[in-house]
Amino acid sequence: MGQARDVMDRLMAAMDAKDRETLAGCYAVDAEVRTPDQDAITGQQAIADYYSHFWEAMPDVRYERTATHEAGDVAVAEGFVVGTNTGQLSLPTGGTLPPTGRQLRVRSCDVTTVKDGLITSHHAYFDQLELLGQLGLLPEPAQG
Repeated sequence: MGQARDVMDRLMAAMDAKDRETLAGCYAVDAEVRTPDQDAITGQQAIADYYSHFWEAMPDVRYERTATHEAGDVAVAEGFVVGTNTGQLSLPTGGTLPPTGRQLRVRSCDVTTVKDGLITSHHAYFDQLELLGQLGLLPEPAQG
């Protein structure tokens, strides 16, 4: 196991522990995270802020890894984000959604690039329609 996977493991452990300081410390000062709901999040504190809003929306959230891959300075984690929506969910527009009380299990894939023991680039992919559907926020299909 190489450095990229070591950092990915440390990041996933910090996420599961909801340890904001350790999570921020996994990233370089000028690191950038890209997600489906945000174009670019830059810097350790902004990245920690982004992830902590999920911890508020789903205090029991955890990442169930199904596979981890490594090639040179790149690590990839595939799995599911699992939790119960018991808190307000922040929206990219600045608003919030009230808690739905629903269980979530959303497919996710994280691709990180590591340099000198820190993540410099992180692309986090998750299925937004699956998330919205599980929250009960999609319209019901039309009856024919």
